[in-house]
Amino acid sequence: MTIEMLYSKIHRATVTDANLNYVGSITIDEELLEASKMRVGQKVEILNINNGERFSTYIILGERGKRDICLNGAAARKVHKGDKVIIVAYATYDEKELESYKPTVVLLNDENNIDEILEEI
Repeated sequence: MTIEMLYSKIHRATVTDANLNYVGSITIDEELLEASKMRVGQKVEILNINNGERFSTYIILGERGKRDICLNGAAARKVHKGDKVIIVAYATYDEKELESYKPTVVLLNDENNIDEILEEI
């Protein structure tokens, strides 16, 4: 049996831009991707704390150190610059993998700098 579980999340990221005239996706700073163990092209869910919107998209690489969190394309209609979002990735684990299961949770401050990295929910 396999179970879909939280793989990683970036918690309380501040949206730095919403670009409607783009193919689509979420741009995430390279350092934040590394800290969260997320990957370019990976499917993620976006949870908008400000308005309750929940939607899926995929990750594109943002410039290292700029702390960009930019929603592009149709997703840009679901956020406003300055909104707080949670970026969530899931993975499928088998029973053996769950014995050592530890999701990565990256907590950000208002400037999208890392406050803390947890390996627990």
